[in-house]
Amino acid sequence: MGNTVGSLTQLQRSVVIGSLLGDGYLRIVRGRKDAFLEVNHGLRQKPYVDWKYSILRSISRSAPKARKGNGKRIAYRFTTRQHPELTDLFRVFYRNGRKSIPVIKIDPVAIAVWFMDDGSKCRDADVYLNTQQFDFGDQKRCMALLTGFGIASALNRDKQYWRIRIQKSSLPMFWKLITPHIIPSMNYKVGYNPVETYRESDRVTA
Repeated sequence: MGNTVGSLTQLQRSVVIGSLLGDGYLRIVRGRKDAFLEVNHGLRQKPYVDWKYSILRSISRSAPKARKGNGKRIAYRFTTRQHPELTDLFRVFYRNGRKSIPVIKIDPVAIAVWFMDDGSKCRDADVYLNTQQFDFGDQKRCMALLTGFGIASALNRDKQYWRIRIQKSSLPMFWKLITPHIIPSMNYKVGYNPVETYRESDRVTA
């Protein structure tokens, strides 16, 4: 499991950062120098995992595989090889071994991957980023990442935890930002045609 030679492309970096905001994890094996990324979703998300792998193939060890986890869940996962740029991101995203949210520059691809990982849309059209794994400070930093794109959000209570809700006034901007990067198998998370929605919004505000 040697280090990978060569820099990450911008697309690869965006997918890694979006994954870290969502369900992805960086790890450093004891005795090894550099970090690697683990991409792990349920088998239902096979096309999505395959899409991530197609982008990260050049730094990955092998193709995704299904593996039975605890209970009835079947995971579909792959890991990258070690890479020095992943080590840099590990140092930015992890404090005392726990994933946290840094002050970092992101782009629309990273936000789209974040949404595909952890986003959801309810029947009343509310859109959430399920950030319950993060503490209050980390969630505030997540919101600041969105604010940088003009997207207003708020914390919404989810039982004993909190998650981010995109404010309705910012939904046209949010959909416009991420729609070009949503892959077909994840369209169910959108639930309607956001392209037409933001086009209509553009006509109204023009």
